[in-house]
Amino acid sequence: MIDLYFSPTPNGLKARLFLEEAALAYRLMPVALGKGEQFRPDFLAISPNGKIPAIVDHEPAGGGAPITLFESGAIMLYLAEKCGRLIPSDIHGRARVLQWLFWQMAGLGPMAGQIGHFNVYAPEKVPYAIDRYTRETHRLYGVLDRQLADHAFVAGDFSIADIACYPWIVPHEAHGQKLSDFPHLKRWFDAIATRPATLRTYEGVENVYAPRQQAVSQEERRVLFGQGARP
Repeated sequence: MIDLYFSPTPNGLKARLFLEEAALAYRLMPVALGKGEQFRPDFLAISPNGKIPAIVDHEPAGGGAPITLFESGAIMLYLAEKCGRLIPSDIHGRARVLQWLFWQMAGLGPMAGQIGHFNVYAPEKVPYAIDRYTRETHRLYGVLDRQLADHAFVAGDFSIADIACYPWIVPHEAHGQKLSDFPHLKRWFDAIATRPATLRTYEGVENVYAPRQQAVSQEERRVLFGQGARP
């Protein structure tokens, strides 16, 4: 059994989507980010960065004490290697998957997250930031679109590279992007959206980048975005 500490952000959904695709038994452990539950001492003992997702694997391969893990990319790589699925075993295929996994972690996620923040959560419009991150996210969508022009999936067969990228394309409207501008990306996106594991993962899930009817309160903003070195 795996405990998944979860909130429905793109990174949280990445981990849940992997568990659904791999058909691994897991228990959902909700973390209310707006209430600051990510800064509780018991959670920080699992995720020192105070971010979701995080897991506790109570049955690691080979036995022994439970393994705790944070960072969505590390979680997916660990679980893929544990169950022998969703990552190639040959060196060439593995290298292709890993480069796109790290591309998502270092590029697509951070840049899309920034434009999502400035479009949805920022207390005021900052034109330079909006233009900067919209353009860079548009460029990254283009990188993915060109890769998918000759590939059904991001790195060959369906893998953790696709699972990593998909939740960051779901909120494309909040990113200021139109999938109609990226036909190969749209084809891939539509195919993954109809997978049974995707439907299970997203059923009843709140869209955290949806336009908000009420502004984020000062207390929520302090908890979510105002932390320093000491929570």
